[in-house]
Amino acid sequence: MSKLRWWLILALRLFIGAIFVYAAYTKLRMPWMLFAMSVDSYQILPEWGVEIVARVLPWTELILGALLILGLVVRWAAVGSTALLTVFFSAIVRAYSLGLTINCGCFSTNEALNKVTILRDGSFLAASLILTILAFLARRRARQTA
Repeated sequence: MSKLRWWLILALRLFIGAIFVYAAYTKLRMPWMLFAMSVDSYQILPEWGVEIVARVLPWTELILGALLILGLVVRWAAVGSTALLTVFFSAIVRAYSLGLTINCGCFSTNEALNKVTILRDGSFLAASLILTILAFLARRRARQTA
């Protein structure tokens, strides 16, 4: 693997991993019911689904972030982060297009959903997708040269 690709993968791993760890931290330091209200405001899940997401999502983010930062099972952690960011991005775009005046809930702030939120989360998704592709290409090239 070229040095440039290695550095790019490292930078993307640390960037996305830090985002997930920070997002998890902000959610875990508050009562889960507050985050559940944010999840519920998207009007997508039934009540039981909201509770599951509010309790499990912060831990999922923490695990994915830690795996990326530590460089463990990078390909699969990148797939997981891309899948999760796709869900987040889709929910945000849906809520915005429906005209819902809700808080993002992204980092447990009172940030209203707006075009900047969509651009930011879309950038996170693009970075994660690039990481996923590069991680799988690096693995394939490592196998071919071995």
